[in-house]
Amino acid sequence: MLLTRADLAARACAAARAGRITAALAELERLRAEEWDRLGDLDRAAVLTTTLDCRLARGDLSTAMSLGEALGAFLDRPGLAGAVAHYGRGELSAATGDPDLAAGHFGRAGRMVAGDHDDPELLPWRVGAALAAVRLGHRREGAVLAREHLALAREAGAPYAVALGLRTLATVDAHSDRTAMLREARAALGDVPAARLAAQIDTDLAGLLLLSGRDDSLEALALLRSAETYAGREELWPLQSRVRRLLERMGEPARPVRGEALAALTASERRVARLAADGLTNRQIADRLEVTVKAVEWHLSHVYRKLGIRSRAGLPVSLGTETVAR
Repeated sequence: MLLTRADLAARACAAARAGRITAALAELERLRAEEWDRLGDLDRAAVLTTTLDCRLARGDLSTAMSLGEALGAFLDRPGLAGAVAHYGRGELSAATGDPDLAAGHFGRAGRMVAGDHDDPELLPWRVGAALAAVRLGHRREGAVLAREHLALAREAGAPYAVALGLRTLATVDAHSDRTAMLREARAALGDVPAARLAAQIDTDLAGLLLLSGRDDSLEALALLRSAETYAGREELWPLQSRVRRLLERMGEPARPVRGEALAALTASERRVARLAADGLTNRQIADRLEVTVKAVEWHLSHVYRKLGIRSRAGLPVSLGTETVAR
């Protein structure tokens, strides 16, 4: 079956929501380069806003700002196209530290989709507005907006939107059981492809566990390692930095992402590490490389130290040879 250009745009946006940022950016940039003149206003606004979101996720603020400029052409478009453009500008304003402007864009987006098009799964404007309200000191307003989003998401039976709403409410409502909300958010995703949101929730939950004073360090570490692996694979440096700060607080070493890991190893260490990651025993590696078993053990001890892992079980993730999907 041939896909229409609208289908291609929707597929790229779905990849971004699933957390496949690298794949989504490749398709989004291709659409902008090859199909732009044949896309409608809504698809153009969606492509720009989704690309902007992916660039912000990677910490690429300069590119995100140029995309925000391009969205200016769609701000006065009626209906959903204009709402999507205002939502994108709201995200950019929030990222650049202007919550007042962000609140204005999110509010405008909400007014433009009032009625039949007010879909919390399609355009979660209340989430952005809630976070902006809290940054402006209006915490009660933020909590109301987050609860409205969550109620609509539950009514629609939209698990991604439910998880997003729970995460937002845990952020803006200091009087709620935030840990329970984040656990519920994680459970709500189930098998929904949402690796980025899952990693964000995991990081939030790990941070709360570390602050709780209870002995939840093993769970927190497991959550952070999962988020660390995903963020490194998709090059989401802001999330990666946050994870590493929490690991540092725990006294745990950060694991280098694939490029960092390979650069840290000598050629001999790299060869031994790759064979060990493939499942070969020390004896098999020694035979393959025509060295002693003692030399293999020596190389592996250096590899473990440089990569911040304790055993060969951590090699596939550290070297980027293990596929982690959600």
